[in-house]
Amino acid sequence: MPTDLINRDTSFLVVVDLQERLAPAIAEFDRVLASAMALVQAAEVMGVPVIFTEHCAAKVGPTVPTLLEAAPSAPVLHKTHFGTLEEMEHQKTFAEFSGRRPIVCGTETHVCVLQTLFGFLQHGFSPLLATDACGSRREADKATGIARMVNAGAEAVTTEMVIFEWLRRADNDLFRKVHPIIKAL
Repeated sequence: MPTDLINRDTSFLVVVDLQERLAPAIAEFDRVLASAMALVQAAEVMGVPVIFTEHCAAKVGPTVPTLLEAAPSAPVLHKTHFGTLEEMEHQKTFAEFSGRRPIVCGTETHVCVLQTLFGFLQHGFSPLLATDACGSRREADKATGIARMVNAGAEAVTTEMVIFEWLRRADNDLFRKVHPIIKAL
């Protein structure tokens, strides 16, 4: 397991299934969304690639629009498998990020996030899990999902950890651009 800080040049953000119709069922969804939004906004400012996934969008609805607006050029990968890497065409997309570390967040923690993260592990990635940007309907499912992913080899991080490690320093224009995002958390 890597022991270095998260580097914006060697990571990418995967936002799993933060979809409109699922939102009302997720415990503390507003907090989960705020954390995911901060990650997306900071990634956009710092040039970190962002990828969204949507699970059965015809039934569960699209990704929350404000997230898509924050990263308008980010691809949206549609899936029917719970784990995005079970989709063959998604494996090709993520192969382009070989050598980079995925930072994973989204819903539901114990289902689509877990199965996506396990897919990254199985494909040789060293994923990070932004725990405060993950949600489930029940807190027990979220906590158990996080514990299982960490036990399997993922590193648990928070939104602020990711952003500050991407930044590394506070005496430049990049920090001044990202500071309002951090303050809004």
